[in-house]
Amino acid sequence: MKLKSNGALALKNNFQNFLFVLPAFAIFCIFYIYPFYKMINLSFYDWRGIGPMHFIGLSNYQELMHDHLWWNSIWHAGYITLIALTFQNALAFFLAMACDREIRLKRFYRVVFFIPPVLSEVVVGLIWNWILNPETQNGQYIGLLNHLLYASGFPQMVHDWLADPATALSTIAIVNSWKGFGWGFIIMLAGLQTIDKQLYEAAKIDGAGTWKTFTNVTVPMMLPVILVVMILTILGCMQVFVLILAMVNEGLVNYTDVPVTRIFSAMQNTNQFGYACAEAVIFGMILVCISFITKKLSDKVKHA
Repeated sequence: MKLKSNGALALKNNFQNFLFVLPAFAIFCIFYIYPFYKMINLSFYDWRGIGPMHFIGLSNYQELMHDHLWWNSIWHAGYITLIALTFQNALAFFLAMACDREIRLKRFYRVVFFIPPVLSEVVVGLIWNWILNPETQNGQYIGLLNHLLYASGFPQMVHDWLADPATALSTIAIVNSWKGFGWGFIIMLAGLQTIDKQLYEAAKIDGAGTWKTFTNVTVPMMLPVILVVMILTILGCMQVFVLILAMVNEGLVNYTDVPVTRIFSAMQNTNQFGYACAEAVIFGMILVCISFITKKLSDKVKHA
């Protein structure tokens, strides 16, 4: 009888614990699991968003494999990510090192460097769209950048930065790096503050210079943090969308397309919801593969 009562009590406790988890589990299933299942299911249909759905099997995926605009958008996202991994993270790392030292106004710098990430992407896009504006009014350039270039004696450098295919993607990549470097800055600054200062003192006693201390103490101790920042940078930049939407006024164009804008265009302009779902499935698989590879590399580095 005692065993039965203990079993009933354990079952009651487990049921009560499940009731606490049930609301979160239900929300997760409704807003994550079901839409994910529905997206995969719709990718096998020809559907205009309203009206009947026609099952077409793998036709959407077959068409996607030969869609050069889609694969160009993958390359564009990769280019933006590459700029972020190099320029953005390098800037974040060296600014974090500067603010980790005893310098004047370092708390002020920490606040200033974290302002861009907390701004809305729509606001950032519209502000930079005004800064890069190539139009003139009463003989003066409206855009701040072109105005400064012209006033400084460099009229040959005045440019329509977002309309030229040669500069549009690089301009967006730089703006995206400016918008996102603050996250890496805060994370790397926190990582630098966890390094034991006695390691630097020991290196100084051993006669290590600034460069030797940096390469033999700072970098090895910061590797796990740097890898986390790299993973977050890759996943964030590959999914850039709102910033491009806010900066490109004349509608989405091929030379600034990224995967999410291609998915958006398929749904908005052509009403190919099934095709858009197929794009989303392929893009999700690419992100999962990237996450898996970076996780494996991170584990190898940690155990090296």
